[in-house]
Amino acid sequence: MFHRYKIQPARRPTPSAMGQSRVVPFGLLGGAPAQDMHHQKPGCNFAPFFRHWDRIFGTAAPHLEFLHSQAPSDRLLQPVWDHLLSNHLPLITSPFFPVLLAFSSYFFCSLPFAALDLLGSRVPMFHRYKIQPARRPTPSAMGQSFLRSVYNHLIFVLPAVAFFIPPTVVPQEAPSVYELLVDGLAVLLLFDTQYFIWHVVHHKHLQLYRWVHAIHHEYVSPFSWSAEQLSIPELMAVGFWGNLDPFLLGCHPLTTWCVTVFSIWMSVEDHIGYDLPWMLNRVVPFGLLGGAPAHDMHHQKPGCNFAPFFRHWDRIFGTAAPF
Repeated sequence: MFHRYKIQPARRPTPSAMGQSRVVPFGLLGGAPAQDMHHQKPGCNFAPFFRHWDRIFGTAAPHLEFLHSQAPSDRLLQPVWDHLLSNHLPLITSPFFPVLLAFSSYFFCSLPFAALDLLGSRVPMFHRYKIQPARRPTPSAMGQSFLRSVYNHLIFVLPAVAFFIPPTVVPQEAPSVYELLVDGLAVLLLFDTQYFIWHVVHHKHLQLYRWVHAIHHEYVSPFSWSAEQLSIPELMAVGFWGNLDPFLLGCHPLTTWCVTVFSIWMSVEDHIGYDLPWMLNRVVPFGLLGGAPAHDMHHQKPGCNFAPFFRHWDRIFGTAAPF
């Protein structure tokens, strides 16, 4: 009954402790399958417990159980992927598709919160969650931030994509749900680390702050459209990581696009200025995400809360400030 789950049934070891790789969700732990693969192929799966460092540095190898068997549930996304390949192939292979996806995500994610800002106290059900209720963005400020984003994309992002980004190569198979979730989490963790370092450096170096990052701190009370209130160098750095990180981690294009939409949502959510009870920082346990309260505090006190999404780097380096 149990021996059929043996990874290497021909090799029987002495009794050893069993891992919790199946109990903990999202493939956060490697457990016996990952360590077993490491003993077969010593050039992979170096982390003793968690999987994120191996995924970030490209040393994660698939578990044997996923190499030898693919249950039907592992291909739940295949019909969606087949539909995209059959009906929208020119669109999804275009190098401009990720830009269109990112900008449209920014627009549609920001729009409802812009409406809340315009309505203000006339919708008390939402206004009571405003972090800085005395400060409301003006329509001109919101329009200025949105038009800046449009200008930056038209004048700088689209030409850069046209010259430097090749068409997307799409495989025939969709990623499994497991691959999408784990690879997506790895991309977010890697970007969070990159931006944390970049962010700290630009706050500590006065000239870099003035030339590159100060424009993002024009407003002490952020609002949804200000998520892309960025200078050209900062926008290009974020776009560079957005293309490089999925490539380094070997992500499926569908995974990359899902991460793009989700990361744009998280970025907008950081800037909305509302601590709504259903936001990600409230839903995800243990205070793993900072969300709008943490980033709002960063705009009030720029020497704290540098990480864009997660909280672990600020806690490790002592830059986490209470909300």
